[in-house]
Amino acid sequence: MNTYLVYGIIFVILLVLELVYFKIADKCNIIDKPNERSSHSTIVLRGGGIIFMLGLWIWAAFTSVGLLDTGLGFGYPWFLAAVTLIAGVSFVDDIRSLPDSVRLVAQFVAMGLMFYQLDMLHWEMWWVVILALIVCVGASNVINFMDGINGITGGYALSVLLPLLLINHGAAGCDLNAQVAFVPTSLIMTVILADVVFCLFNFRPKGKAKCFAGDVGSIGIAFILLFMIGQLIMKTGDVTYLVFLLVYGVDGCLTICHRIMLHENLGEAHRKHAYQLMANELKIGHVKVSLLYMGIQTAVSLGFIYLCPNTTLAHWLYLFGAILLLSVAYVLFKKKYYHLHEEYLASLKQK
Repeated sequence: MNTYLVYGIIFVILLVLELVYFKIADKCNIIDKPNERSSHSTIVLRGGGIIFMLGLWIWAAFTSVGLLDTGLGFGYPWFLAAVTLIAGVSFVDDIRSLPDSVRLVAQFVAMGLMFYQLDMLHWEMWWVVILALIVCVGASNVINFMDGINGITGGYALSVLLPLLLINHGAAGCDLNAQVAFVPTSLIMTVILADVVFCLFNFRPKGKAKCFAGDVGSIGIAFILLFMIGQLIMKTGDVTYLVFLLVYGVDGCLTICHRIMLHENLGEAHRKHAYQLMANELKIGHVKVSLLYMGIQTAVSLGFIYLCPNTTLAHWLYLFGAILLLSVAYVLFKKKYYHLHEEYLASLKQK
């Protein structure tokens, strides 16, 4: 069967499944009520990001019956189990709050399954596993925390998936970075289709989103992206491919540092991310802010692929240079506009 026809069928199936989920969520009252961290003021269906996990299941089913010719059969069973476990627990948490211990255990077990699929669980690689665990725990939680305005999760995921597709399929016109086939192209394409379906209902102006990703979506897509980048790193031995998550990483890490400086409880809800200041205090539209984050990450990634010489030194210089540039931009932005958030907090105390 023609591959593009198969992708068309997958897209239709994903769209139907998302619409069916909306019916279930509406009937079962799976909704997102605004709180002090929220950038929305109306009740919206929660858990639309379940489509990412469903997309993986569909990909596995299509590959197992040979409709997508990957040569894997039922590919990546441990990775599929990891995403199913963490997304399933996150979905339950979206419906009714679970203890932190339950979510933490599920996250570590899921990461163990993912590391097993990446063939990392060897005694001689113990230090690599520890570093990977720290990075993955941090990255998955940052991606989850950054899910706060319409379109940012779906848009940012696309800004990561498309460069990964270029690397996997061969970056056209680029002589410095040869093709690195680290996962089946059909896997990346299926996740992109699931993301497009989600964006149809979420990448909308404030107050017009049909659904939010929920933890099932943000944590689910985090694990998918981390697995793909992990495969790329294991294939090339080049850790600097983490540059594909750099914008979220800088915003998330510096916001955590800022909150530590303010002696805040990191477990409490907040609205201190740069994107939250843009959407809330500066009243910039959700779609515009999401497009900004998506555009910056895409530019950083494409610069890494097409402009950075394919040498270890060049990759590290590019990574640290991008971190420095984004960090300076973040600090300058916060110094100029953070007082608006302080005024917002003061107004809450007066009520």
